[in-house]
Amino acid sequence: MMRLAVDIVLFGYAEQQLHLLLIRRKYTPIAWALPGGFVLEDEDLDTAVARELREEAGVADVYLEQLYTFGAVARDPRRRVVSVAYYGLVKPEKFTLAATTDSEEAKWFRFDHLPEVAFDHADIIRVAHQRLRAKVTYQPVGFELLPDKFLFSDLQRLYETLLGRELDRRNFRKKILSFGIVEETGEKQQNVAHRAGSLFRFNKARYEEMVRSGFYFEL
Repeated sequence: MMRLAVDIVLFGYAEQQLHLLLIRRKYTPIAWALPGGFVLEDEDLDTAVARELREEAGVADVYLEQLYTFGAVARDPRRRVVSVAYYGLVKPEKFTLAATTDSEEAKWFRFDHLPEVAFDHADIIRVAHQRLRAKVTYQPVGFELLPDKFLFSDLQRLYETLLGRELDRRNFRKKILSFGIVEETGEKQQNVAHRAGSLFRFNKARYEEMVRSGFYFEL
């Protein structure tokens, strides 16, 4: 019998590094894997995703987007399984991980130091990473990963991490400021040994207003 499953690719940004949430499975195959599982008879997909993420990692109230459907015949050695994958990007420090049900452990891994993963999850992760890199160039999702007030250098480092490449400091600053959605607060860093830097903030209300007027964010 064919089964329907969901898998969740949850990226995190911490200590200026991209991370990925994985769970250690209790049952065969015993390995690190993406959070996820079978959809129950009385569940829609979004409900199944929220339940699996909560049960296997203790994570709740996360915004996720549907990524892609993975249906290779031999993707799961146990039986024929089609999986609908979701992905999202969060601050790991907002959550206290807790593994239950069929997971022994839930853990954040640096994206550049991932362990081997079960099933076709390496392919799912690759597709999700490609989608994330594309999305940050046309939607300012990165601002939600920074404090309310931030250094411009922190903003550039965030985008360099998500895009996986260096950005020219002058050009990046000029382009971001030209959008009119990042503004100086008039404040500077406090209690630093070096010269205090100016603090900026993201004007979300202005961005949403501009989007309604036809504004298109593009890096």
